[in-house]
Amino acid sequence: MTTTSQAARSLSAVPSTLRISLAARASGDAMFPQLGVRDAYAASVLEQIRDDGHALPEDRATIYGILNRTRRFRSLAQEFLKQHPGGRVVNMGCGLSHYFQWLDDGQCRLTDADLPEVLELRRELIPETDPRHDVCPLDLTSDGWWDQLALPRNRKGEPVFLFTEGVLMYLEPQQVRAVFATFGERAPPGSVLAFDAMCWLAVGRAAQHPSVRATGAEFRWGLRRASELTEVHPRLRLDSAYRVLEGFGLPYTLFAPLVLMMLGVSLYAVYALSATDPADT
Repeated sequence: MTTTSQAARSLSAVPSTLRISLAARASGDAMFPQLGVRDAYAASVLEQIRDDGHALPEDRATIYGILNRTRRFRSLAQEFLKQHPGGRVVNMGCGLSHYFQWLDDGQCRLTDADLPEVLELRRELIPETDPRHDVCPLDLTSDGWWDQLALPRNRKGEPVFLFTEGVLMYLEPQQVRAVFATFGERAPPGSVLAFDAMCWLAVGRAAQHPSVRATGAEFRWGLRRASELTEVHPRLRLDSAYRVLEGFGLPYTLFAPLVLMMLGVSLYAVYALSATDPADT
């Protein structure tokens, strides 16, 4: 067994979910051409870690959702960079994703951040060659995560675009609120925090998820109402909510609006928060 395979196999429960996104981006384009992301790295990276006996996702809903959320995060970041040329983008909980291939405009700086065990594997599989693309150890459950990323020290700095994909649902509710509160308190006006979230019904039910159940990870946070996203700090504003499974088959198309009406939030969506100027609050 190769060193790379050993490192992949030794990942703890939540970090090991990175395989799900990687596999979806590697094979999903053929399954859902209309959502193709054209990931130039996923297939080769997956090939290097797939000989360790771990099952890879095959459920169509998961693959559809990952492709759709990838496209959404990508478009949100691209929109931000159009407004802020040369801006800073940080992928918090990057796993083995490679957004720099899509976001590099010749000016921006992208930081891929994750736990040390993930970055150890990432450095073996995805060596970075551009000085505007770096990696940084990160623990979002730490009170000092903002400073770990060397983000602006005060609100007078340049706006930043932060996103976290497939991460927050594995944190405790108070940890998620702390992330939002830190962003609200520290981010310069115009900054964006994008993330995906499940609704509260998913909490404690990871064993029922066709792909996640094999990892041993558990869903610990789910959204009950949209106001939870902004109530932790007065500077926070919800800019957009995008239903990730929109268009996935007739049943979802028919029942998604009913679910939204009954539960108050989507079953699964990508949200974008912004930090406002104090004068606008």
